Amino acid sequence: MIRAVVFDLDGVLRHFDPALVAQIEERNGLAGGSIHAAAFEPTLLAAVTTGAIPREEWMLRVGAQLENFAAAAEWAAHPSVADERMLMLSDQLRASGIRTAILTNGTDTIPAELRELGIVTRVDAVFNSAEIGFAKPDVRAFQHVLDALRLKAHEVLFTDDSASKLVGAAALGMPTHHFTGIDGLREALRAAGLAVSA
Repeated sequence: MIRAVVFDLDGVLRHFDPALVAQIEERNGLAGGSIHAAAFEPTLLAAVTTGAIPREEWMLRVGAQLENFAAAAEWAAHPSVADERMLMLSDQLRASGIRTAILTNGTDTIPAELRELGIVTRVDAVFNSAEIGFAKPDVRAFQHVLDALRLKAHEVLFTDDSASKLVGAAALGMPTHHFTGIDGLREALRAAGLAVSA
């Protein structure tokens, strides 16, 4: 029986407008895709998402790589939007007695960001890789969640818009769902025996 649903954050409960990134690159004379290439370089990304460096240092290193600190600062400040339909689904699950939580490969500013967006009050717990010290798909990140929730792997369903991030959860025996939209997630929840409305 599923007793908790754990959501990824970006691409699931909140969204960024990719058009804004392209506009920042164009305004600053940068090649398309260069900001994400610099920001998500694996070694640097691992450092910030496991808490080895703060977000501020991450942005400075991105600016240095781009040789454009203004563009990095503008990208760092571009806004995200909470997905109200997904938050309503979380509300519905909680009302039916199912706990909900977030597991994000995030930075040290995630708590403030979730407060600002009003997301933190719509889930029962937030698990941030920068605080845990391990990032998805590391099984230790998922084990941390299970231990904190005091639930067994088969009792916790995890959904993420990146299929590669599901591997660690599946390795522990957690039911997983590759998120591509709310309708598909609702179907997966119903298939898992949870009563969710359309």
